[in-house]
Amino acid sequence: MSMTVTETPETRLEATYEDVLNAPAHKVAQLIGGTLHLHSRPAIPHTEAVSELLLRIRAAFGRHGGGPGGWVIHYEPELHMGEDVIVPDLAGWRLENFSDPWDAAWYTATPDWVCEVLSPSTRQIDVGPKSDIYARERVPHFWIVDPIARTLKAFALVGGIWTRIASLSHEAQDSIPPFETISFPLSELWFGGA
Repeated sequence: MSMTVTETPETRLEATYEDVLNAPAHKVAQLIGGTLHLHSRPAIPHTEAVSELLLRIRAAFGRHGGGPGGWVIHYEPELHMGEDVIVPDLAGWRLENFSDPWDAAWYTATPDWVCEVLSPSTRQIDVGPKSDIYARERVPHFWIVDPIARTLKAFALVGGIWTRIASLSHEAQDSIPPFETISFPLSELWFGGA
């Protein structure tokens, strides 16, 4: 079956995982509610924020379960959550909750933390359907980083509802759950500095 796919979140398709596998290699493919969403690789401000955040967290917690509390932190993991296949910018599992085989191509264990770094092409889906899926699957912590507005908002799942627990901007520095043992100036995430 041949499909025409656009990059707008409004596209409604009856897609399957086969469509994810057949997506162009230069696109990130996600399957949400039976709709295939494709988007290009992000621009420099997005990449800088993701890279710096990954560097800071991994420096404190290690790559594969090191550091305080024992965390596994991965960049753009493919998560299979029910019928949905989504790719957060970053995801982390406490070591005791990471049950997927190390050679798996995707993850089925629910992360303990996810982070979405907003881009103009992904903003609507990241703060809409994907945040709903994270709540449905009971991800305890969800961060939203906006490299253009230079903000970080952190949420905790309380009674199935996202509750904001932190809102930082520009150069602010704070310790934010679930990584409250580390702290760094938010300005380190922004391309071109503060």
